[in-house]
Amino acid sequence: MTKALSNPHLPFGDQRTAPWYGKSILTVKQFNQDDLKYIFEVAHEMREMVERVGTFDLLKGKILVNLFYEPSTRTASSFTAAMERLGGSVIPINEVKYSSVAKGESLPDTVRSLECYSDVIVLRHPEIGASALAAQYARKPIINAGDGIGEHPTQALLDLFTILEEKGNVDGLTITMVGDLKYGRTVHSLSRLLSLYDVKLNFVSPEILRLPEEIISELESKGIPIQEYALLDQALSESDVLYVTRIQKERFEDPRDYENVKGTYIINSQTLASAREDLVLMHPLPRVGEISMDLDDDPRAAYFRQMEYGMYVRMALLAMVLGKA
Repeated sequence: MTKALSNPHLPFGDQRTAPWYGKSILTVKQFNQDDLKYIFEVAHEMREMVERVGTFDLLKGKILVNLFYEPSTRTASSFTAAMERLGGSVIPINEVKYSSVAKGESLPDTVRSLECYSDVIVLRHPEIGASALAAQYARKPIINAGDGIGEHPTQALLDLFTILEEKGNVDGLTITMVGDLKYGRTVHSLSRLLSLYDVKLNFVSPEILRLPEEIISELESKGIPIQEYALLDQALSESDVLYVTRIQKERFEDPRDYENVKGTYIINSQTLASAREDLVLMHPLPRVGEISMDLDDDPRAAYFRQMEYGMYVRMALLAMVLGKA
């Protein structure tokens, strides 16, 4: 574990002139290194406060709407836990297909209706750009919890926080991402955040699941050294962080394409025999066989710690956009 990123003088309270008050969180492109430093300082303070007292009343009286057009377990639960740890309340809407949307209601109208009852809306939607569209019409902050194959900014923030907590720094690391790099929005967002640092990025995938050219071009334009591989063993021995993603059956138009690539990469004890002893093994979850359960007790396996770190990051974000951090 890293040393604390703690600022003992970090204030909590009503700060409605703070830079993130009332703002939506839609894309990792909103953040610079100073923003990230601040977010992670607040997140670390949240972690210490939870470990000390469990829950507190920082957001007492505030209400969050979890508006999920796609199924979610971890992200929805993480935001719920974050809000309730801060003393706020949550309206969960996880079966949107059975709501007014089924009657033809537009996303802007749904958002404008729900913000009448709440202070912040967390939105997951299958279409790229849905959160940005919602934010155009909303008076309250919108937090993007995943828009199709586009971005998942809060996941990227918690992933980066995990790397910091586990390794103590980001600069100088070699980070290898493996699996579904084409449709994996977590990979898209994390790659963009990492481009703010001095890192080397390896991408391992089947040809049909390569990282989109748009993102490769972005990384190259920022001078980030990148290397693409088809086989994991070509990159594993030099990796400080191994970020594994599942191959997402639901994203394939042709089921035969999925059948051809499923199970391409399986991480087990034998796989990690050539890996560094201080490797950090991450996964945004859920996993469907990419990482053997036999590795769960390996100290390098950080994916469940990663989930816990996510709650602290989301606590920080909620406090920030509601003017309490």
